[in-house]
Amino acid sequence: MKSKVFFTREITPEKMIELYHLLGKDLTGNVAVKLHSGEKGNQNFLRPAFMRPMVEEVNGTVVECNTAYGGERNTTAKHEKLIEFHGWSKLFKVDIMDAEGPDIVVDIPDGKAIKENRLGKNIENYDSMLVLSHFKGHPMGGYGGALKQLSIGCASSAGKSLIHSAGVTDDQYIVWDNVAPQDKFLEAMADAAMSVVRRFNGNMAFINVMKNITVDCDCCAVAEDPCMRDIGILASLDPIAIDQACIDLIYAATDDPGQAHFLERVESRHGIHTIEAAGELGFGSREYELIEVK
Repeated sequence: MKSKVFFTREITPEKMIELYHLLGKDLTGNVAVKLHSGEKGNQNFLRPAFMRPMVEEVNGTVVECNTAYGGERNTTAKHEKLIEFHGWSKLFKVDIMDAEGPDIVVDIPDGKAIKENRLGKNIENYDSMLVLSHFKGHPMGGYGGALKQLSIGCASSAGKSLIHSAGVTDDQYIVWDNVAPQDKFLEAMADAAMSVVRRFNGNMAFINVMKNITVDCDCCAVAEDPCMRDIGILASLDPIAIDQACIDLIYAATDDPGQAHFLERVESRHGIHTIEAAGELGFGSREYELIEVK
């Protein structure tokens, strides 16, 4: 059975909320909202004011984890300061899930590249999760969407190191000397994403916003400006289907002068392999029905 992916070309908070309700899945209990709060200097991340109505609709807590590379988000103290600077903690409850250890270790016995994941321990405080992704490119993964938010986004610093090294090390200070072969890294992302989906056991929803579409991630302090026109908002209960639909919309945008540049980033990093691996793991489907909402 094909997964349903709702799509609108109108990029407004109100339309985001409308698509969420069309999913027919009310997120209940203590709701985590996983989004990208932006690296210092990044000009493309989606701002708190735009996200506010959706976060408030689910009465959610914005959640993040520390990074495993240099910048202003690799320690809790710096990360909290930047989150305040960007305005997130002025509008929402914000939880850096790995602010204090120990991490949650999640076994992935059927993983393609990693057999365990490390999550910030505070993920245990949440009953459901809304993954609210800014769909864009990524210097290492080729693209970033729902699967990246589930994997790299939900992993602690140690978990991020495990993913980038495909299980070799959880040490953020030596991981960059142990970066995995590209396809193994992408498979590790799929493994990690699956571990989070299993953790919430269906109590999840996914929204991808195709706005400010640049080849660079919101984690880049120095990022290229958007190269493609805005496309729209998508919502689904299936993280694999929603990312596949976004990629397909990029390929369909043949009249966009920035398409070739964006696709070069995706294809040169073999970005589609994350979706391929996730589809093979079976925690969602690459087959979907795109339902356009006017």
